[in-house]
Amino acid sequence: MYLEKTIAVVVPAYDEEKLIGETLSSIPDFVDRIIVINDASSDNTAQIVKKIAEKDQRIHLIEHEVNQGVGGAIISGYIRARDSGIDVTVVMAGDAQMDPDDLVHIIEPVANGSSDYCKGNRLFYGDAWNMIPHYRYLGNSFLSLLTKIASGYWHIADSQSGYTAISLMALKRIDPTKIYKRYGMPNDLLIRLNQYDFRVRDVHVRPVYNVGEKSGIRLCQVIPRISWILFKGFWQRLLFKYVVKDFHPLIFFYFLAFILLGASVPLAIRLFYIWFVNGDIPDINALALAFTFISGLQTLFFGMWFDMEYNKNLK
Repeated sequence: MYLEKTIAVVVPAYDEEKLIGETLSSIPDFVDRIIVINDASSDNTAQIVKKIAEKDQRIHLIEHEVNQGVGGAIISGYIRARDSGIDVTVVMAGDAQMDPDDLVHIIEPVANGSSDYCKGNRLFYGDAWNMIPHYRYLGNSFLSLLTKIASGYWHIADSQSGYTAISLMALKRIDPTKIYKRYGMPNDLLIRLNQYDFRVRDVHVRPVYNVGEKSGIRLCQVIPRISWILFKGFWQRLLFKYVVKDFHPLIFFYFLAFILLGASVPLAIRLFYIWFVNGDIPDINALALAFTFISGLQTLFFGMWFDMEYNKNLK
């Protein structure tokens, strides 16, 4: 227990026979339950976990017959922790990439009741630029920017961090089975948490790389997929939070911004086509493009500002 709250650590694992033992042995004694999800591994991950569980009674193994992705594994752990009434549920990957010394910092805001969800932020830790592979840092920063807009949590960064802690109340309120099951899971979860006004906090954690882990992330595939998830989640959040649950005029600003900016696209195509073919820029076309583009940006920024003000207390 920590601060008189029961603590569970969810460990998603897929082909982690090399590092799962190190991960489990590093989990502090104050953790009450360790829920390992073997996501249909093809190696000896399950056998290693079972052997360690013989000596550590805190370890409970869930085995997936079919690979469900890291999000699906975490969801299975969330459901087990929720049904067991665990007060604070933490996620630590099975590849030893999450520093156990940061566990207390992740847990504390949730355990003391100041936050409902706490996540690690690797981007602002010391010399993170040189500690994290540059393509991962840049890709993560780009997705973090999109996640700020889509989720309404403008103060958070490192949206792809899986080092998180969530309260029992939050797990009971949201439906874990509806969360996206692949690499976009943390982004989708943030959007759902914002719909119910749960408080989210960032804490700085140490990036851990080059410990023998094998990343299955391909940015050229992941970024378009997560961007689409964020686009859909953005509109779902706006409709639920600012139309169904409550009303706020920022919905009109966002809607008008997308109409105006959308109209700018065909106007821009037409203008450059005529310019290329005839060597002349049509005046009316140019004025219409300037109006729709500038007005669209203005209304978009106003919508963002209103959204930021509405959610500024969810820290």
